[in-house]
Amino acid sequence: MSNDDIIDTLNDLIETSKDGEYGFRTSAEYLKDAAVKQVFMARAEECRQAAAELQQLVLQYGGKPDDSGSAAGALHRGWVAVKGTLAGYTDKAILEETERGEDTALASYRKALEQELPLDARLLIERQLEGVKRNHLQVRTLRDQARAMS
Repeated sequence: MSNDDIIDTLNDLIETSKDGEYGFRTSAEYLKDAAVKQVFMARAEECRQAAAELQQLVLQYGGKPDDSGSAAGALHRGWVAVKGTLAGYTDKAILEETERGEDTALASYRKALEQELPLDARLLIERQLEGVKRNHLQVRTLRDQARAMS
């Protein structure tokens, strides 16, 4: 795998991490449950840190790291706001939409690990994938709790 391919893969994950950061932060603004809001702000910070780690690795490989989310992520964040309006900003609706975003993040990380990557990149991506899995499980658990209460 060439350095350009490695950089492209890492930049894709930077976009994914930034999308997660923005998605969790934006969703937190609309959540009514203070505890869930706090969880989302913590997840946003973890996504920000993941992006920073990936950006550092892109620099080590001589590339220019992305510093924003993807166009699809911007659409997703817009959809969270639109869907929230339509659903009256219920926590359940926000959690359902956030889970879809986490499905996308899981797919992005798994796709990256299908590539032939140098060991340092592979280890970082594998470690971050575990964080994405934790986020996904936590969001799904919160969503299930919200569904049970409605």
